[in-house]
Amino acid sequence: MASEHPRILVTGATGQTGGAVVARLSALRIPVRALVRSAAKATALSALPHVEVVSGDLAQPDTLEPALAGIDRAFLVSTSDPHMLDVQVSFVDAARAARVRHVVKLSGIIADLDSPFRFARMHRGAELAVERSGMAWTHLRAGEFMPAYFRQIPNIVGRSALMLPMADARIASIDVGDVADVAVRMLTTDGHAGNAYSLTGSTAHDMTEIAQLLTAAVGKPIRYVDVPPEQARAAQLAAGMPAFNADALFELFAERRAGKESAVYPTVEQLLGRAPTSFAAFAARNASVFKGEAPPK
Repeated sequence: MASEHPRILVTGATGQTGGAVVARLSALRIPVRALVRSAAKATALSALPHVEVVSGDLAQPDTLEPALAGIDRAFLVSTSDPHMLDVQVSFVDAARAARVRHVVKLSGIIADLDSPFRFARMHRGAELAVERSGMAWTHLRAGEFMPAYFRQIPNIVGRSALMLPMADARIASIDVGDVADVAVRMLTTDGHAGNAYSLTGSTAHDMTEIAQLLTAAVGKPIRYVDVPPEQARAAQLAAGMPAFNADALFELFAERRAGKESAVYPTVEQLLGRAPTSFAAFAARNASVFKGEAPPK
């Protein structure tokens, strides 16, 4: 895959997943072009070997032409906000015009046009845009990211509690690193075009079990508190979350309480030849974060 000019483009390169994909490609000595809104804010990426940082905005197609020039495969991820579908469709159009051969899209585990969850509808809409583009495609339908529990740090530190509107539902969370490893495999090997891969961890935990695993990691008792959905939404708004996102989470947790994210898929192990990261390992690795002693990574 090594070449004078990068053949892989990663969008959202300063984000959680995009950044992990870029770092892994760099470590493998595979040239990669990292798309960011502001190159001045991506100095850490610029310092990585085999990484070319380029500026561009998914919402402004005219800024994407230089970034897409000569690109063979692209990893598509963007912020979960009201414009997610529009910007991803915009990117798909630009990629097709630039003759990109294959788009790997980070999607959601319950992507569905008929879903009550707004981002699931957006993900499926963007998937369809890729599928209809004529480019090869691979969808990575990832379950809940384990770092989502970092939002609970104020409750864990201040109240020794995990406070979520999950009732007794189970969820099969996945480590971001596992998603990034799968994405790198999709971007660097053949045989995955036309596939939608559901990605989860190897165990679906309920929140009492998650609290027990966090207890083991931080060394103090953490209890699970089942919060009424409206109370959870009010707390998110009070913490400064935009209403659009708070409403989206309200929809998402309703889907989770209905068991929509409880299925465990063996896909990560099948694709990578190793078991996915357990929540226990994730919690132990981030013990200082959950103790409030270090910032989330």
